[in-house]
Amino acid sequence: MFTEQQPLFIYTVSPLHMGAGTTIGVIDNPIQREVHTGWPSMAGSGIKGAIRHALNEAWSTETLNVIFGPDADSSDLHAGAISFTDAQIVCFPVRSLKRAYVYATCPTAIARLGRLVGKSWSVPPFKETEALMNNPELLQDTRLILEALAYDGRTEKAVGEIGEWLAGQAMPAGFFADKLKTDLVILSDTDFTHFARNSTLVEPHVRIDDETGTAEGGGLFYTENLPPESLLVTLAMASHVRDGTTKNAKQVIQEVSSALNDGKIWQFGGDATTGRGLVMLRLFAAGGNDERKS
Repeated sequence: MFTEQQPLFIYTVSPLHMGAGTTIGVIDNPIQREVHTGWPSMAGSGIKGAIRHALNEAWSTETLNVIFGPDADSSDLHAGAISFTDAQIVCFPVRSLKRAYVYATCPTAIARLGRLVGKSWSVPPFKETEALMNNPELLQDTRLILEALAYDGRTEKAVGEIGEWLAGQAMPAGFFADKLKTDLVILSDTDFTHFARNSTLVEPHVRIDDETGTAEGGGLFYTENLPPESLLVTLAMASHVRDGTTKNAKQVIQEVSSALNDGKIWQFGGDATTGRGLVMLRLFAAGGNDERKS
């Protein structure tokens, strides 16, 4: 039974492809999405596997087996002591006429984040033609221009409070944390869904023939990626270890936290050889212990 829980933030540094495996649309290799919202997501099993793989060199085989569980061919099979839920989108980058891009979110995404971190932010009601913001420098006259859509920009204190909390808890200190603090924008659930479904990075690829070294006939395919500067959150859940030792769930969380909160770049998902899937991780500690590294 999992007795300790801590949210883990995932911030994309490069395009990220967590493949869905199958498709019936025009994109051959789509990313994983939630069925009920259509928003990008990441399977918890993929997150766990990527973290375990990245810790292969830093941790001993014994520690890996105790916390993540032994390999399937091991003679001593038991469940691991750490697990991760499917990651949910918190902020999605959207191209802006001013300041390059904004971190877009919506009331439902904020409420889901609050449920995981124990916060209850009050987002004031607004029209679908409006966008709540904190930085007037985003405006062209009185309008906020995001891709081909124009919104009536409305300054709200709540946006600054949410942005400041996210900048302090979800990311290492620096330029991008400061930008998240100032350039967070709250859109309606409808418009956020539009951008999350239609503004991902879709790249054409050509399959190469091993014999000739040239493009294979009919080998054109399209791969979808989550764009850089996306922010997601998952829940890390820990239990006592099951190898007969006395390490409890709190010790497991602490050990994982020390490994994840080191400010380094991790690799998730596919296409690692082409520089895809680079992310930064930050395990949120309830109580606001902000030991950020730049």
